[in-house]
Amino acid sequence: MSTKFKRICLLTVLLIFQVIIVSAKDYDASFFGIQSGGIVLNTRSIQFGINYISENGGGRLVFPPGKYLTGCIHFKSNVTLHLNKGAVLLGSTNPFDYDRQNTPFDHNFQTSLALILGLNQHNIGITGSGEIDGQGKELAAAVGEMVKKGLIKDRSVSRPDEDNRPMIINLFGCEGVTVKNVTLKNSACWVECYNKCRNVNIDSIRVESRAFWNNDGIDIVDCTDFKVSNSYFNSSDDGICLKSLDPDAANQNILIENNSMTTDASGIKFGTASLGGFKNIRILNNKIFDTNRSAIALEAVDGAVIDHIEVNGLQGRNIGNAIFLRAGARKGKRKGTLQNVSIQNVDVEIRREKNPLKEMPGIVIGGMPDQIITNVKLKNIVIKSSGGADKASAKISIDNLKDIPEKADSYPEYNMFGDLPSWGVFIRHARNIQVEGLSIAIGKADFRTPIVLDDTHQLSFKKLIVKEPQSKKKIFTANSSEIKL
Repeated sequence: MSTKFKRICLLTVLLIFQVIIVSAKDYDASFFGIQSGGIVLNTRSIQFGINYISENGGGRLVFPPGKYLTGCIHFKSNVTLHLNKGAVLLGSTNPFDYDRQNTPFDHNFQTSLALILGLNQHNIGITGSGEIDGQGKELAAAVGEMVKKGLIKDRSVSRPDEDNRPMIINLFGCEGVTVKNVTLKNSACWVECYNKCRNVNIDSIRVESRAFWNNDGIDIVDCTDFKVSNSYFNSSDDGICLKSLDPDAANQNILIENNSMTTDASGIKFGTASLGGFKNIRILNNKIFDTNRSAIALEAVDGAVIDHIEVNGLQGRNIGNAIFLRAGARKGKRKGTLQNVSIQNVDVEIRREKNPLKEMPGIVIGGMPDQIITNVKLKNIVIKSSGGADKASAKISIDNLKDIPEKADSYPEYNMFGDLPSWGVFIRHARNIQVEGLSIAIGKADFRTPIVLDDTHQLSFKKLIVKEPQSKKKIFTANSSEIKL
């Protein structure tokens, strides 16, 4: 294809896009009889408006200030929901006001209920300075009541499964998606899930969702060309979570940049559902605080390939762990691969534990004997911990590394191995690890060794700084080779 022909094609696409923009128009919600006040259920009138706008050249459905009660609505192509400041799209608390996404891929998380659904649509968006409130606490309680009555099948009344609790947004197979400036709050389950979507831009949104369990701030599943930037996440589960649910698919070309988050789980995590892959992902200049688990967790435990991951600029305060890398094989099935990871310019303070032994190393890299984590670069890493662990209370020391369980089929978390003999860095079953400019420090004397390496090969340290109240050996190695200081 000639350069001239490529330019002609590009100009043609741009002209078509400009025609769409010119022809698109704004429609006030009242035009379709949509009523504010938070009492009238507007589901059908909002859906009529979305369908009408899509069928008539596209445009924005604009919501003025006010509360608009609705059940599930379905996106259609070339439609944007625009919420002006003071406008609140209020989710119904009746579980039967929600539809289930009918996708070609049969998995609970693809077919979950949601307030806003979209299946194979294009050029869609949610914009404005307004809010979408899922009323998740009340909605989850209502689901529980229906379970109690036998109207909804579930294992629990107090904590119904994710599949029975509606999300706020669930899009599958959509292309050209924009979610910008809005606030998403109080989901009964994951806040927003984008599955097999392309060309998605999430920018300057605010997520406030601690209404119930499993409130991931955002879930990105097997998507391509996806950007999350300048946003804030306050959630009762992981902040930004990438998953792969299709063995033949992958998350790829993902940018996560300039976000901040506080969570009850991990800040940025991918891989607890890891059937396919995670490739070419950049995580730049993010801040994580008051978080119970890892700042960054990369986990290949269901057969996925995690490859070419760049983390640059990560600040963490009062968190459980800075960096967790894990390769495993849950349920004894497919074995995951984790390789070619670069993490640099990280500054983390580990939270103080009442029991110092519960304070895990800031860096945990755990492969398996037949799943070696390879080609990892760590550069300019600063980690501060409290320390103070007492040997008399410990179950594990450097003398009995063999007693640390492998847990190949367990759910992956940085503390999954129990007590570890290191307070700073623990690496096992890894090869070709380059560490440059690592500074680790503790405030109180601790019997544990700063750095413990087990079955680790071809590892180099440059500019290593270890700060602790008492002088001892910095590094202990077992079953390892080619360790360079």
